[in-house]
Amino acid sequence: MEGLSNEANGLLERLRKALEDVAPQGRFAIAYSGGLDSRFLSHASKLFGFTPTLLHVTGSHVGGNEEEGYRWARENGFEIRTLELDPLNMPEVHDGTKYRCYGCKKTVFTALLKEAGDLPLCDGTNHTDGEAGVWRPGMIALKELGIHSPLAAANLGKPEIHRLAAETGMERPDQLPEPCLLTRFPYGMTPTEPVLQRLKKAEEAIRKALEAEGMGAMTYRLRIVSEGHPEIHFDLATWTHLTDREKSVIRDAVVKTDPEFFANISLRGLEKLSGYFDRVTGIV
Repeated sequence: MEGLSNEANGLLERLRKALEDVAPQGRFAIAYSGGLDSRFLSHASKLFGFTPTLLHVTGSHVGGNEEEGYRWARENGFEIRTLELDPLNMPEVHDGTKYRCYGCKKTVFTALLKEAGDLPLCDGTNHTDGEAGVWRPGMIALKELGIHSPLAAANLGKPEIHRLAAETGMERPDQLPEPCLLTRFPYGMTPTEPVLQRLKKAEEAIRKALEAEGMGAMTYRLRIVSEGHPEIHFDLATWTHLTDREKSVIRDAVVKTDPEFFANISLRGLEKLSGYFDRVTGIV
């Protein structure tokens, strides 16, 4: 593409070929979360002249700012369909087993395959997601169902996606991850609708507080580390630069959403933010 570096063009060409292998006729469906990966896959496919249909699953487990994902899809001319699913009745999710992501992905993507019909179904799994030492049972379900992952097939990881998104003019190329709210519970705990809603409301309060204070986006997770013990976790790069006042602003924003539930909330920095419950239980 004109105006891009040779490296960027080479990376994009790999992705274009991966998409051609999946959808030689130019039409396919994308499991669209509104996160960076599925947005970039949608964005790049449109640049290549493909016509993707975006399929979005919504439910109590979905974190982040869903409306922002809808807005971006609509403003960029994509067809988007929404499916509402409740993961709380899935056995692996209800029981909080280490295979909860497998059970959820299997159910969700079975529904998405049905909605996609004759269209090949792709997801936003990238090359980094499959790195060694990471527990990703949901990827087993994707393989079993034959879901295509063009970003991974093209060997594009997070750094490449951020860079290509910026170079090709995609809005918010620095978008931070907003993982499923079910990952905020320890293994063995049954997630419930009221608690999921509290987590979602509290994270929205954090976003608004950061914006109001001009503090910018941050990488954090609001987790229930044990019964009655919620914590806000930050990566160390963020944690070491937070002032006491900023920590108080963040904590107060959460507590105000539900003073009783979040009364004992604490904040701390972690060397590695993702996979917290996998590490503390010895899965990885």
